Amino acid sequence: MIPVVLALGICFLLGYLIGSVNFAVIIARSQGIDILQEGSKNPGATNVKRVMGNTAGNLVFGFDAVKGAAGTFLPFFILWIVDASFVDPKLTFESAIQNPLTFYQLVFGFAGTIIGHCFSIFLKFKGGKGVASTIGGLLVIMPYPIIIGAIIWLIIFQYTRYVSVASMALGLSLPISCSLLKVFYPSLGYTFGIVGFAAIIALFNIWTHRANISRLREGTENRFGDKSK
Repeated sequence: MIPVVLALGICFLLGYLIGSVNFAVIIARSQGIDILQEGSKNPGATNVKRVMGNTAGNLVFGFDAVKGAAGTFLPFFILWIVDASFVDPKLTFESAIQNPLTFYQLVFGFAGTIIGHCFSIFLKFKGGKGVASTIGGLLVIMPYPIIIGAIIWLIIFQYTRYVSVASMALGLSLPISCSLLKVFYPSLGYTFGIVGFAAIIALFNIWTHRANISRLREGTENRFGDKSK
């Protein structure tokens, strides 16, 4: 049996390598554009959409979401193949949350993926803000809170037209949703540990948007559809 610490390290490392693949840079370069030098210079879906149009931006968002799900689940799945003792044979979303070992493997894969996206080893530790990858990864770990968060994102975005504000609202909604699910649907297994994990994600989300917060205070943040200032 693989030692637990080694298994968690493998999940994190594989997740990090998967997360480090930046689709914004890849898709932009396929069209002869260096996205690191255009628009806000952020290698993410929003900047690609602003610079290259909706189709390219949506494509990046979709790939990043799939990357988040893959980086969260694939390391865990590989360990499953190598050592079946690491996996609950009756795996469901709920049992993954309730089984501590399974849950921690998914969390470490997810954490590696998001850190890889934000600090890619292939981009000299630069990267995007990780919103799409977070959504994809959390669809594996905690699907109900992220679906609620996505609805909140859409509402806030339609009202403000600020992608950054909507993204921060999504992040902040996660610990609140987990807390409510813990109280009203305890059978889903949303423990205090899950709530704490969601709170860490929310704080990390705010941290990655610190430049946007400064621009919002200064009144220079771009609304969606505006050209970069």
